[in-house]
Amino acid sequence: MKPIDVFKALSNESRIQILQWLKEPYLHFTPHEGIDMNEVGVCVSQITGKLNMTQSTASQYLSMLQRAGLITTKRIGKFTYYQRDEEAIGQLAEFMKSEM
Repeated sequence: MKPIDVFKALSNESRIQILQWLKEPYLHFTPHEGIDMNEVGVCVSQITGKLNMTQSTASQYLSMLQRAGLITTKRIGKFTYYQRDEEAIGQLAEFMKSEM
């Protein structure tokens, strides 16, 4: 995880909102086709709908969060699911605490 990539990813309100939603997915989304959102994640189409933006823009935001190491993806059939990387977020918190 490169701190500069993380801070760039977090420099957008919508990307921060995605991370907040993914923290407690059952509060913000309806499960997709019986998927356990805590184990698998949230479908990109659900995130796109909640952001109220094009899938292209939402996908760019999700890609940026993934490159920063803050979220992970799982592909099941034709769907891609996104989930927070809690270990990486914990490392970021430790970095902030010890280095800043």
